[in-house]
Amino acid sequence: MTEIRTPRLLLRRWTDDDLVPLSEINADREVMRWIGDGSTLDLDQTAEEIERMEEEWDEEGFGLFAVELLASGELIGVVGLTVPDGPPEVLADIAITWRLGRQYWGQGYASEAAQASLEFALQDRGLDRVIAVNRAGNEESENVIRKLGMEHERDTTDPEHHHLLQIHGIDLTEYEA
Repeated sequence: MTEIRTPRLLLRRWTDDDLVPLSEINADREVMRWIGDGSTLDLDQTAEEIERMEEEWDEEGFGLFAVELLASGELIGVVGLTVPDGPPEVLADIAITWRLGRQYWGQGYASEAAQASLEFALQDRGLDRVIAVNRAGNEESENVIRKLGMEHERDTTDPEHHHLLQIHGIDLTEYEA
């Protein structure tokens, strides 16, 4: 089982116990407003999401981690790697992404977990490059992207939801520098 420990977090695969806490995160409009069309997810949709995340782990050898606080074992969100399903310009890339419960914002957890995921991608899984796709205006995620050392590469429009998206990237040589 793939696990990563940081000073405050455990990044791990998904268990049945994660369904209710993740569904609570996914039901928060403020958390979901930057994702897709901003719709929240109910319990059944969250179960489907966890199933898809686990399938990606099985198929790709990487995926989205469940993130829990080491001190309490409490699930605080999702961080990790995924094969993007759009926009077309990034379909050949691997993206890093994150989503934390609102009560965990502003404490450095997203940056801590994202940094561990980026290191996992580039050093453990041998990926040469990782991107991040950020919806324009999401300054909190932009801050995490800057902390990861990712550079802005281009802007594009989400073909489904028509939001302006910013594509950032980092390759192994930039990461190691």
